[in-house]
Amino acid sequence: MRILITGGSGFVGQLLCKRLREQGHSLLVVSRSPTKTRRLLPPDTDIRQRVHDFDGTQVDAIVNLAGESIAGKRWSEEQKKKLVESRLSITSDLVTLCGKQNTPPKVMVSGSAMGYYGAQGQRPVDEDTAPQDEFAHRLCAGWEAAAQGAEAYDVRVALLRTGLVLDRNGGALKQMLPPFKMGLGGRIGDGRQYMPWIHRLDMVRIIEFLLEQDTLSGPFNCSAPNPVTNDEFVHTLAKHLHRPAMIPMPAGVLKALLGEMSRLLLTGAAMQPKRLEEAGFTFEYPTLDQAMQEILGN
Repeated sequence: MRILITGGSGFVGQLLCKRLREQGHSLLVVSRSPTKTRRLLPPDTDIRQRVHDFDGTQVDAIVNLAGESIAGKRWSEEQKKKLVESRLSITSDLVTLCGKQNTPPKVMVSGSAMGYYGAQGQRPVDEDTAPQDEFAHRLCAGWEAAAQGAEAYDVRVALLRTGLVLDRNGGALKQMLPPFKMGLGGRIGDGRQYMPWIHRLDMVRIIEFLLEQDTLSGPFNCSAPNPVTNDEFVHTLAKHLHRPAMIPMPAGVLKALLGEMSRLLLTGAAMQPKRLEEAGFTFEYPTLDQAMQEILGN
């Protein structure tokens, strides 16, 4: 297939592109920095700056992973607008591209996040759980709705509500490892909030699975089947690093530092990948212990 990918130079996108090219697919990647991105991706990748630069190019499938980091900056009103715009703009461009194709793409796998559900306390959360109305939910819901615009062109749309993506050299662990290696890690707040997570390889395998399965559409919780609380997460990480995890971050301090964005760390959802498992997907790393052993074992 000829697969158009946004976010191809990112933490997940690089591994996805590598595997898809090894499987024989042709890669079309949208990047604002083609020269830099070209060094990160397979050598025959077609890289262009804008979605519309691919007008007139046949596209068989789309993977939409682009969007400004939700945790990159404090959530001022200006930053909130950037977070929304970075997702809706490129997604709308992809939908427009679908409408211009003589034969529209068969499928679009489009990003979303665990923030769709908002704060859910301790109860299990599947794709049918009602969300809490807060900024993270509205951001994700708008992103999903924009992607579903492609259905008007008979494109099958699958949505990835993704947890924390774990692997070496990037993702959620990149900022966590330095303090934990020095023995300065600990729980956040009371540690009871859930942290749905997924190994990067399993996330890429889920994208591949959704590209291939012609009957699957709608939202999918892209997280391992064994979510953990923050307290469980930090102690598992500390165990694999052979370090203590005894220095907590009080909720009040985090709220003072980050404002509304602190909700990303102080609330969560015990996401279950119900629809993926019902569809027959199996995880390489179903438990956090297995994932940490693979990532940190050497």
